[in-house]
Amino acid sequence: MSFDVFGMCNPLYDIQAEVSDALLVELGVAKGGMFLIEEAQQKEMVARIYEHIVNAESGGSGANTMIGLAMLGGKACYTGKIGDDEHGDLYAGKLTERGVRVSVAAGAGTTGICLVLVTPDAERTLCTYLGICRELGPEDVQTDLIAQSRYLYVTGYLWDTDTQKAAVLKAMHAAKAAGVKVALSLSDPFCVNRHKADFLQIVQEHVDLVIGNHEEAMALTDTSTPHEAILAMRPWCDFAAVTLGGDGSLLREYDTVVEVPAFRVKPVDTTGAGDMYAAGLLYGLTHGLPLEKTGRLAGYLAAQVVAKLGPRLETLDRDAIASIIA
Repeated sequence: MSFDVFGMCNPLYDIQAEVSDALLVELGVAKGGMFLIEEAQQKEMVARIYEHIVNAESGGSGANTMIGLAMLGGKACYTGKIGDDEHGDLYAGKLTERGVRVSVAAGAGTTGICLVLVTPDAERTLCTYLGICRELGPEDVQTDLIAQSRYLYVTGYLWDTDTQKAAVLKAMHAAKAAGVKVALSLSDPFCVNRHKADFLQIVQEHVDLVIGNHEEAMALTDTSTPHEAILAMRPWCDFAAVTLGGDGSLLREYDTVVEVPAFRVKPVDTTGAGDMYAAGLLYGLTHGLPLEKTGRLAGYLAAQVVAKLGPRLETLDRDAIASIIA
């Protein structure tokens, strides 16, 4: 196989700011959620948070996961839709520098922007202007690269427009035809609640691995506990992962459920924790690691992201990783 994972998501240029709870209220967004905004609102919000900006770089949930996979030594490929603007030019170059094969299509338009607002309690609130991301279509999906991968990884953030849906379904059909496993990240409770019926259908028809936090998993399955949620998905998919924040995570492989304790760190910023968790999970599954070690690796990486500002890790503690997977 040429790639361990072929990832699909919305390419976004991340602008991260540390803001007070009061400013978040003034901006009119509820803490901890993900909100889609329009261009005019995005420009207004950037002006309000400008003096609080602490980080800006190419990102997006799926890209963060592919970068994490590449850092671990995995082979990653990534696709999405970028604009023919400055941020679009930077986007592909940054991914290549990070060791990710780029399969992104540039079009006439504005590259998406994600405002990551971090409050003092380390909670993050995402306000996203998707821009040209929404124009990803079936013609942008290179099915030959999917066929050369062990997993297709798709995020729930893509389920927004008819063209994006068509692109996702084309990719999933191509994966099934080539014997490639499909992983779906539920991404955010907002995504689950907005597209629940569609998510249930694609999970049951196309997906081998579901990844989500406890809120997302319970919303999808209409259950009241994470344990109930991960078991409720048993008839639908072979694998599932449900993260529990500071309480660790649950992993299920067929009928076997493993509880993985959390790595204790002082939380600074939860941005990107789920993305790096997915990177560790996909690395373990594509490299033959036992389920418990896969979960511990994923949890360790997520904890390291939570302990710092920003959605990604610049370096990895190779000794710590080696001890986890030994």
